[in-house]
Amino acid sequence: MKKEIHPKYYQTQVTCACGAVFETGSTQKDIRVEICSKCHPFFTGQQKLVDTAGRIERFRRKYAKFQDKMYKT
Repeated sequence: MKKEIHPKYYQTQVTCACGAVFETGSTQKDIRVEICSKCHPFFTGQQKLVDTAGRIERFRRKYAKFQDKMYKT
């Protein structure tokens, strides 16, 4: 390896918004994250249901007049 061209590598702590702290290696001295494996729904098994049906209906109502114009011409 060439000298003085690589960034410094630190043993650093990652701090999550939920309060979890763990150590890892990084080029940054301190890392703060909003979500980690201890609070992410995929790892905890708790999933939030998204109201996709309501979103689709709102989209269709919003753009219905544009769609009607397109089919009439």
